[in-house]
Amino acid sequence: MAERTKLKKPELLAPAGNLEKLKFAVLYGADAVYIGGQKYGLRSKAGNFSYEDMKEGVAFAHQHGAKVFVAANIIAHNEDFDGMTDYFQTLYQIGIDAVIIADPAVVDICREAAPNLEIHISTQSSITNWQTVQFWADEGIPRVVLAREVSLDEVQKIKQHTDIEIETFIHGAMCMSYSGRCVLSNYMTSRDANRGGCAQSCRWKYDLFEDLDGEENALFEEGDQSFTMSSKDLCMIEHIPELINAGVDSLKIEGRMKSIHYIATVVNSYRRVIDAYCEDPEGFQFKPEWKEEILKAANRPLTTGFYFNNPSEKDQIFGLPPKMAAYDFAGLVLDYDPETQTALIEQRNHFKIGQEVEFIGPKREKFLQQIDEIRDEKGNPLDAARHPMQKVKVKVDLPVQPYDLMRIEKEQEIIKKKHFLT
Repeated sequence: MAERTKLKKPELLAPAGNLEKLKFAVLYGADAVYIGGQKYGLRSKAGNFSYEDMKEGVAFAHQHGAKVFVAANIIAHNEDFDGMTDYFQTLYQIGIDAVIIADPAVVDICREAAPNLEIHISTQSSITNWQTVQFWADEGIPRVVLAREVSLDEVQKIKQHTDIEIETFIHGAMCMSYSGRCVLSNYMTSRDANRGGCAQSCRWKYDLFEDLDGEENALFEEGDQSFTMSSKDLCMIEHIPELINAGVDSLKIEGRMKSIHYIATVVNSYRRVIDAYCEDPEGFQFKPEWKEEILKAANRPLTTGFYFNNPSEKDQIFGLPPKMAAYDFAGLVLDYDPETQTALIEQRNHFKIGQEVEFIGPKREKFLQQIDEIRDEKGNPLDAARHPMQKVKVKVDLPVQPYDLMRIEKEQEIIKKKHFLT
């Protein structure tokens, strides 16, 4: 019998906008998570982490064999350096596994402040060639995050010419500017996208005009849909084998501001694909259900971005984007009583008697059931769970466990498969 091919399994790296999301990312299959502190990151609107949250997050992640990285990837101005030395020293003392940095001056400050704190070069550095990767390798950097504009062929060439870890994005929002280095937000809202204040101006709705001798001439008819400058979201769920064979060391999911349902669903889906392929590459077959799971949490139509060709108008969103997410996160399982076959559930969206729900979890196959019984914590019958964060007891058909999610299909927003990939 021929010996089975053994592959180096890449790291699955997931976003975590707050402590709760970190725990879900880790439990649903992430090998590492990246978070933002309250300074120097590019997601000022995310929940972000205090030092105390970081300590708890690091302890939880390490207990489950996962790592925690902190994004400190602003393009720094003079005043941004205040307090930076103390910040990196504190991150090292907390036990953060690595920091993600874009600015060379910030790299130097981090090295001086915390020499043993691992540094990864951010996608904000727009790295698109092996010579730049080699530059950072020569500087002693162990990992670079490639620009989103790099093709799969270019990834392969970079790995052939260098001996350094490569991290690439596999899922999530794409920016219409080069590696996210946008200035629209600055001009329209005085919020600097490269210092954490992006207002997502590219996703606003625009009408088109031309200036004719000082007079505006509308280039649209009344009632026409507005335009955006917005890309479809990246999705490489069907192409994980190609990325692994190209030698990618870390597969990165975007979305520190996304929901728990999004993180759990997307991480769990990619975890299954990575494990299945690395377990048996010769016998691997992609399961349609992995793609279907992604669609249940998708925010926008999906694309493979720059990996196989330069994006065209087919990879952009024109007019109002279709509403993609087909499911609502309805409840979080807190506990399960095997004697009564009831789950204690924390309500996250309204659900009621008679509705069909789906349970998913990191260590279980999903299952569907109808809700036949809801009771409050005192055992009184209810016809619905109406109040946010309300704790109720629900009769369940199969055993569940804490951190399992209960979700409900949206009645008016069923996704058509034609929106999945172009």
